[in-house]
This record gives sequence, structure tokens and C-alpha cells, in this order.
Amino acid sequence: MKFFETPIEGAFEIYPDVHFDSRGYFTETFNQKEFDKIVPGVTFVQDNQSHSSKNVLRGLHYQCGEYAQAKLVRCTEGTVYDVAVDLRPWSKTYMKWHGVILSELKFNQFYIPRGCAHGFVVLSDSATFQYKCDNYYNHDAERGINPFDPQFNINWKISKENVILSEKDKKSKFYKS
Repeated sequence: MKFFETPIEGAFEIYPDVHFDSRGYFTETFNQKEFDKIVPGVTFVQDNQSHSSKNVLRGLHYQCGEYAQAKLVRCTEGTVYDVAVDLRPWSKTYMKWHGVILSELKFNQFYIPRGCAHGFVVLSDSATFQYKCDNYYNHDAERGINPFDPQFNINWKISKENVILSEKDKKSKFYKS
């Protein structure tokens, strides 16, 4: 696995080694020992998966307090634009965001540390999105930020008029630091 630092402190884009032959390919998508060399002390406890249509934007979501989650995300079918927003007041990248195109063809992953909000938009006709979390989901700790919050001015790679949001995400407010 190859780890590349991103402009968000503690976040990495990760590329696994992919071995192709006449039968197809093989890749190890996660190895705790390799992960620990770059991001020590993170143990994943929950895996999630979603499937979405083109232009669906999910986010920006995070969990607060003791229920904060680090995530290791990837797209196993299709292509998404994945975004992390640093909400850690002590971080030198506080209030900054970074986006990564994740694709089944690139095999890449995005590690997002605790204290960051997360969201993605589907760029292909559909996409299957998988992610590992280092803490269990807690409904009472869940928070959302309007994905079009002008403080962040995120370029979602599609026009705002084409975005499909859930009712919950439509009601998300702008972030108050």
C-alpha cells in the first residue's frame, strides 16, 4: 500500500498494490500492520456500504464527542467525489476541506481522521461506496452540515441544480465554529 498525505492534517489518500493477470486482478484492500505504520492506534470496528445514483450527494456528516469516527472510504463500483472538512479547532488545517476522486478503476481509498466532516457526490451513473469506521454509530452524536455552506465553498464537481439530497441533508444548517 502507498500512502499519500493530503492538505488535511492526518488525512491520506491510499493506493493498494493491484496484481492483474489473465483472470482479472487481486488486491489487498486493507492490512492493519501496514496501516499502523502510517496511522498508528486506529482500529476499525464497523463496515458500512451504500449504493447511490448519479448526482446523489451524501453529507456533510460527522459524529461529535466520544462518538467521533475516523473513516477509511472507497468506491467499489463507479466514481465519486469524496470530501473531508477539518472541524478540529486545534488542527493547523481547521476549517479547510479536501476532495478526492475515488473510483473502482483507481482502487484508491481516503483515510479521514476523527474530527472531520465527510460527504461525497456520485459522478457516475451509480456508485457503491464502502467505508470502515473506528467507532460505532451513535444516533444522538450524529451531526450534519449543509454541503453548500459558503464558509467552505466546496466545489462538488457538479452543478448545485443537479444535486439530489436526502430530506435530512436538505435541512442541515451552516457550520458554527
